Amino acid sequence: MKKISQALVFASNAHRGQLRKDGKTPYINHPIQVMNLLVEEGIDDAELLCAALLHDVVEDTDTSTELIEKKFGKRVAELVAEVTDDKFLSQVERKQKQLATASQLSYEARLIRLCDKICNVHDMLHAPPRYWETEMRMNYVRWGMAVVDEIRGTHAGLERRFDLILRDVQMPVSDL
Repeated sequence: MKKISQALVFASNAHRGQLRKDGKTPYINHPIQVMNLLVEEGIDDAELLCAALLHDVVEDTDTSTELIEKKFGKRVAELVAEVTDDKFLSQVERKQKQLATASQLSYEARLIRLCDKICNVHDMLHAPPRYWETEMRMNYVRWGMAVVDEIRGTHAGLERRFDLILRDVQMPVSDL
C-alpha cells in the first residue's frame, strides 16, 4: 500500500499542471483511472498498480526510466518502459510501433495497455480533444480497437469493458 501511495504522489508531481487533450481534465486523473480499472478487476499486485500509475511519466515528462527504477524497483521500471512510446518517433510511427509490438508485451504490460485504451477511447468519445474533428476521433477509436484486438485473450473482464465503451459510438463498430 505504501508503495502505491508513493507512486501516486510521484505521478501527481510529475504530471503537475498537465491537462488531458480536452483542455480541462487534470492529467493525473488518467493514470489513476488506469490503475483503478485494474483494482476493479481484482488485481492487487502492488508493483503492477504502481506501474499503472506511472505508465505515462517517462513518455510525457522529463522523468527517466532509471529514476523510476531507483524509486520503485526494477520490475516497475520494466513495466513502465514496456508501455512507453519512443518520444523520438513521429506520432504516426509511435502508433504503428504500438500496434506492431502489442502482442509482444508481457502479460502485465498488456493489462496496462488494455486499461490505457479503455480510458483513452472512453475519453475520445466523452471528453474529446479540443479541436479534433469527428473523423480524427474515429480514427483514434479505430486504432485503439486494432491495438486491443492484438492483445485479446489477455483479460476477459477488461476486454468486455472496452467493448462496452464501443457501444457508445454512434455508428456500428463494423463501420469504424
